[in-house]
Amino acid sequence: MVAARITVNGKEAPISPAAPHTTVLDFLRERGLTGTKEGCAEGECGACSILVARPGVNKPTDWVAVNACLVPVAALDGQEVVTSEGLATAGAPGTPAALHPVQEEMAVRGGSQCGYCTPGFICSMASEYYRPDRCAHADPAVDTETATGTGTGTGTEHGPNGFDLHALSGNLCRCTGYRPIRDAAFAVGTPTENDPLARRREQSPPEPVPTEYTRDDSTFLRPSTLADALRLLRERPDAAVVAGSTDWGVEVNIRSRRAHCVVAVDRLPELREMRVESDHIEIGAAQTLTEIERRLDGSVPLLAELFPQFASRLIRNSATLGGNLGTGSPIGDSPPVLLALEASVVLAGADGEREVPLSDYFTGYRQSVRRPGELIRAVRVPLPLSPVAAFHKIAKRRFDDISSVAVAFALDIEDGIVRKARIGLGGVAATPIRALATEAALEGRPWAAETVEAASRVLRAQGTPMDDHRASAGYRSAMLGQSLLKLYARTTEAVSS
Repeated sequence: MVAARITVNGKEAPISPAAPHTTVLDFLRERGLTGTKEGCAEGECGACSILVARPGVNKPTDWVAVNACLVPVAALDGQEVVTSEGLATAGAPGTPAALHPVQEEMAVRGGSQCGYCTPGFICSMASEYYRPDRCAHADPAVDTETATGTGTGTGTEHGPNGFDLHALSGNLCRCTGYRPIRDAAFAVGTPTENDPLARRREQSPPEPVPTEYTRDDSTFLRPSTLADALRLLRERPDAAVVAGSTDWGVEVNIRSRRAHCVVAVDRLPELREMRVESDHIEIGAAQTLTEIERRLDGSVPLLAELFPQFASRLIRNSATLGGNLGTGSPIGDSPPVLLALEASVVLAGADGEREVPLSDYFTGYRQSVRRPGELIRAVRVPLPLSPVAAFHKIAKRRFDDISSVAVAFALDIEDGIVRKARIGLGGVAATPIRALATEAALEGRPWAAETVEAASRVLRAQGTPMDDHRASAGYRSAMLGQSLLKLYARTTEAVSS
């Protein structure tokens, strides 16, 4: 097997002697590329942002910004990376490099003070700069004073140049203030024809390579096929399975977790398909949330509401539905939405596949029906979709935060009667749950204030909320009931308008 290597700013470098758990951040800094910074070591600040060449949605290659502090460098074996240092264009010998257009705008508009976070902002901004369909959202008439939207989390925050501010939602700045950074984002133009990174989008990204990298009794494995992965998991039941590493990377950095064997499944072709059938949509478990968002393009409105509120763009560029469901967290953002959509998971094992309704998947705190050696291959969403849908996330920050309570609604209302109600809840029990009693209190009754007020009282009593540092049990219960009243107010406003 070929020695593990990574291409950084156009130059190939061996991954050895880095340990398998070494992050891309540490790997780069050890090689003098110190523009990539460690701020939080858990994917919340964006100071470590870098660009990775990934399969594109609208072009062969997309330049995708990811958190270098979370990704093991072995996971980028054979892959292509650009750091903030690699964005500038080299000049003639003895002359300084020419700033990249994003770097230029940040400089002239005062987007940096201490500069610690600036390289990360630059890389996230460059990823959006190179997004192929950005210009389709360009509208010179947009008022930059109001381009930050209404705060509803619906993802409509584009500047006059089509720049989506959600691209920077995972980058934090403590001293400059966001106004000049936003000004820089809204001032960048379009890539020129001789821009090497723009031209690179027209070529395919590096193919995933099978990886077997061992150092100091630890091994990182990237199998080529699902069958190979399942065989490995049968042979190594102690292996840690990773996709985007947005959860595992935190365990490694903050809790010093180490695994003798890590198996990466994020590039398995069988886990990266999307199929739209007559009666369901099947979403591969290893597609990133950003890929899903752009491929669905709003065709599943409830998911379209979820995505802008799920962590940050940096996290969504790596995180997967399979990973979010696999952790079994009671405060994951996707389970309430998928419960409301009546989704199921397709579990693949050495003995075959089985489909399990998500409502039957969780069995306890971070526990599920998934057997040792099984992987989540796909998520299936049945069709047709309920026409009334909403996702309410209650958190301390508007974006890039963990929910205190998450509520997802999917209702069929015909002739003023609730024919079907599905409500998913997160943050109010040991597992994500369906609000079955509230659903029953709505179905068959008029969608009217009296019905909704009675059902909201039922919803307040659902689950077993607890007191913790994010919210009290009483607050969580109150927000459950309020969320249904909010949905009713919005639907009646829509009908009256």
